[in-house]
Amino acid sequence: MSRRLTVLFSVLMVAALVLVACPAPAAPEAPAAEGEAATEETAAAEESASSDEVIEIEYWQYNFEARIDAMNQLIEMFEAENPGIKVIHNSDIPYAEFRDKIAASVPAGVGPDVATLFYGWQNAWIDDGFIAPLPEDAFPPEMVRESFSPMVEASFVDGQLYTLPTAVRTLALFYNKDLMEAAGLDPESPPTNLDELQDLAVACTVKDADGNYEVEGFVTGMDGQDHHWFREVLLRQFGQQPYSDDYREVLWNASDAGYEAWNYLMSFRTELETGDNDLFDGSTNAFLAGKVCFHIDGSFRLGTIASNAPDLNFGVTELPVHNGVQSTFGSYWTHGITKKASEDPARMEAATKFLQYITTPEAGALWVSIVGELPAQLEAANNADLLADEKLGAFAAGLPYAHATFFIDESQNRQALIDAYDMIVLADEDPGVALDIATETVQGILDEFWAE
Repeated sequence: MSRRLTVLFSVLMVAALVLVACPAPAAPEAPAAEGEAATEETAAAEESASSDEVIEIEYWQYNFEARIDAMNQLIEMFEAENPGIKVIHNSDIPYAEFRDKIAASVPAGVGPDVATLFYGWQNAWIDDGFIAPLPEDAFPPEMVRESFSPMVEASFVDGQLYTLPTAVRTLALFYNKDLMEAAGLDPESPPTNLDELQDLAVACTVKDADGNYEVEGFVTGMDGQDHHWFREVLLRQFGQQPYSDDYREVLWNASDAGYEAWNYLMSFRTELETGDNDLFDGSTNAFLAGKVCFHIDGSFRLGTIASNAPDLNFGVTELPVHNGVQSTFGSYWTHGITKKASEDPARMEAATKFLQYITTPEAGALWVSIVGELPAQLEAANNADLLADEKLGAFAAGLPYAHATFFIDESQNRQALIDAYDMIVLADEDPGVALDIATETVQGILDEFWAE
């Protein structure tokens, strides 16, 4: 079962307090003593200085060029409208180090006031005390649920909203038109079902005389998006629900259908030999380099291609169907206000204003144009031009049937499937046994969470 997810944005109106002077008494007052006058002058000066003081807050995100460009533009526009707030943008942290940097800074009372995080990390960040609930007067839950993608329901924990995204994303199938044409395939007819994906991947694969890959048809990359594809798409398409309705039980191996879905994914590496994730610096970079024919990835990859592989001749289509089932994985990077900001009223007010600004429909529209992700706000996401876009349209079309996983910790969930893949490829383990071990591992994570 997938959790229905929804979200809305509401703009906080801050009213100015008007001080009304009282009328002077009829009888004249005695002159103030010299010390009293000095005190009043000092207080007035301090009040004036305070009103002109600029509040400085920090926003942290990991190093991702397209996201950096988009956020820099939003910060510039925000500061122009809010001259009393200065936003320091820290985006130099590599992805692999990001969570460790947060863990070291927030508990010490330093670091970001607003930070980006993958939605699958949220429960861990709440448990660790990194982020605070968002103020309901600024982000009313009922308004969030009306205005944002259903996906964003995952940002609510025990009825409280903890984070809010600028954009959401789904998965789709990327295909290299030049490689398809070189293989004698129609570059305007990508695979529409799982059987076609296997057949066309085999047709696209090219090896030299020594058996080395020159072109990979399809690469199983569990460190990329394929673990999501297995969990929320392939399992459903083969007839196995990924989790129990209450998300207390992992059902990946609960039936033959679960094993069939897993074996299908593994077949590209073990039977069909259409690619090797250890080559060309992984499946994603191999696709960017023009070495892979078919590749499953998120809408965010469009920004990377525009920046790093602008000449790549590629197309995007919805994920292949199977047994009449259409599905995709939905996810998002979101923004939370840290404990550091929540403990200082002035910083909290500034952080709240900033978070409100970067989650408006206008921010979502800007984000999609630079990063390639879909606006989280329904007003911006339901744009007809977006749905008709030859690249973004496939991702937008997937929003109504997207499933987002309830993660305790997304990284642990992903690692369990990476380990299962490695058991098969490196240790020649039986695929069914590897899936059993991965299922047991993730079940343990859920058991621990619910027990606490």
